[in-house]
Amino acid sequence: MSIQINLPEGLQISPFELNMLLAAKLFDEGLITSGQGAEMVGLSKQAFIEMLGKYKVSVFQYNINEIESDIANA
Repeated sequence: MSIQINLPEGLQISPFELNMLLAAKLFDEGLITSGQGAEMVGLSKQAFIEMLGKYKVSVFQYNINEIESDIANA
């Protein structure tokens, strides 16, 4: 799918950065996999995962309930 976005004048952001922001957010929300994110931005899966830290996105997609459950069952 392709979309068009109207950005504010003077915004200094590269197409890669914009794609990476979107892919990181979609991954963080659990809407895409790391492989899909990597494909969106043209990186290897490993490179995409490494870049997620820059966007403050964890590769571990656990929510607090899952973590508490894992601790209780340990």
